[in-house]
Amino acid sequence: MAVKIVRQPNKIALIGAPSSAAAFGPGSEKAPAALRAAGLVEKLQAIGYEVTDLGDCAPRLFAEDDEHKRARNLTEIVASLNDLKPRAELAVKSGALLLVLGGDCTQILAVLTGARRYYKSVSLLWVDRHADLNTPASTPSGRLDGMALAAIVGKGSPELVRFWGEPPLVREPDTLIYGLEQVDPAEQDFLTRSPMRHVYAVDIQGRATSGAQSALGQLHADSREFMVHLDLDVIVQEEFFASNVPGSGGLSYSDVKESLVEFVKHKNLLAFDVAQYNPEKDPDGAGARKVVDLLAEALGVRFATLNSPAPVVASSPESGTPEAPASLNE
Repeated sequence: MAVKIVRQPNKIALIGAPSSAAAFGPGSEKAPAALRAAGLVEKLQAIGYEVTDLGDCAPRLFAEDDEHKRARNLTEIVASLNDLKPRAELAVKSGALLLVLGGDCTQILAVLTGARRYYKSVSLLWVDRHADLNTPASTPSGRLDGMALAAIVGKGSPELVRFWGEPPLVREPDTLIYGLEQVDPAEQDFLTRSPMRHVYAVDIQGRATSGAQSALGQLHADSREFMVHLDLDVIVQEEFFASNVPGSGGLSYSDVKESLVEFVKHKNLLAFDVAQYNPEKDPDGAGARKVVDLLAEALGVRFATLNSPAPVVASSPESGTPEAPASLNE
């Protein structure tokens, strides 16, 4: 669709996607409400953002669904995507940065689909400890959270692969997995053959800023729009246990914060979603506050970077014309 979108660096469009239908256990459907209650909107407004809250989609709940062991809860997941897609389209068209509070990992399909209505192509940074590249043929669990990225690049369950209409939703060379730590055999085989980029957590630890900048460079973010998917299980469980599948491998909280700052301050970021926070594993709300602080700090840097006044070019006192910059060789 030929629509001219004017990006609005001081605006955020917020959507809740309360779903655990694709997850490995119940609870993540409560994440949007918990993060709102922890003060996310108020912190974003205090930074200076104009926040447009587009509300929450209908809840979609975890179920065993043993009748469909290779792709559990698929009908509910597709319904959730159809609910989220028009809200995502509206947010992207507004020019605001879209922030989606999930929920499970499949929700990003609707966000990408909403953006693809207006953008010919979109790149994807998949920040996750897992590859999520299984398919119904290879899955050890049948949970579609472990197959979400495969569907995005055109592999796996036809109902998700064709959700965009003309797969792939994102091309393999335009996708990068960041913080990878656990890979199933079928996923490893795929990555060995695929042009999809991936960076292991061990290669990011302690040097997250340069790692994030390298990832942005590999996706040509200076010239292409992109999105970020943040699965909070990428943070090591010693520092963040309130995710669906916590583990000791991954990135430190500090590494994730440094990386997220680099990603979200970039002018070509269209949207990002936050997935896999589980309030049922966070009885005192400390995890929610930690997530809100993470988002507020990164988005605060974005606001300062993109809303800073343009540099003033000094003028020559004699001529009143801009002075040429000094040579680096002088």
